[in-house]
Amino acid sequence: MWTPGQSVAPFIDHTLLKAEARTADIEQLCQEALAYQFYSVCVNGRWVRLSRERLGGTNVKVCAVVGFPLGAAATRAKAFEAAAAVEDGASEIDMVLSIGKLLDRDFDSVQRDISSVVRAVQGGALVKVILETGALTDELKREACRISEAAGADYVKTSTGFGPGKATEADIRLMRSSVSGHLGVKASGGVRDAATAEAMLLAGASRIGTSSGIAIVGGDPAAAGAY
Repeated sequence: MWTPGQSVAPFIDHTLLKAEARTADIEQLCQEALAYQFYSVCVNGRWVRLSRERLGGTNVKVCAVVGFPLGAAATRAKAFEAAAAVEDGASEIDMVLSIGKLLDRDFDSVQRDISSVVRAVQGGALVKVILETGALTDELKREACRISEAAGADYVKTSTGFGPGKATEADIRLMRSSVSGHLGVKASGGVRDAATAEAMLLAGASRIGTSSGIAIVGGDPAAAGAY
């Protein structure tokens, strides 16, 4: 866990998930992650293999999103996407749960969806479950955390950054209190400066997902991204 005075860089998933991202953008993302020693790069599945090629032999991991950003893909499609990402070199999977089914309170369906992704990676990657907290009541946030843990996930995560709302300290505290100590909590969505990142870590986050990592660790406002 992070402590005040410690660098936040090792807790950051350096993120680029825009549809218009190109090869040069992903290569730059990887170079930045190496330069600043971020924990990982977080990319769409199309870019996992390139990221792994650029980061092979380093400590920087590759994280891939699955069912992103809506969570509404068929469960078998999510499972295939996750397995393909691991085959291409991802060691972490950030999947969006089935938000509509959660709002329907069809909790069994939501758990099966997450479990399918967990089984698909066969222990070859950590699985983080994105709740999209801005669309949920506190009751459903807690239920989503419970379901994620029961399904075998390793982390719960606040937001896609593409949906309503953003990460809040209150949600991080709620999520941290809703899962066992061995599960991680990831804050993502609207974390764009050092003060916000540190507040999330103090509230109980164990990872930060952001496209503003350089601004956070280097203090360059021009490096602040949208995620």
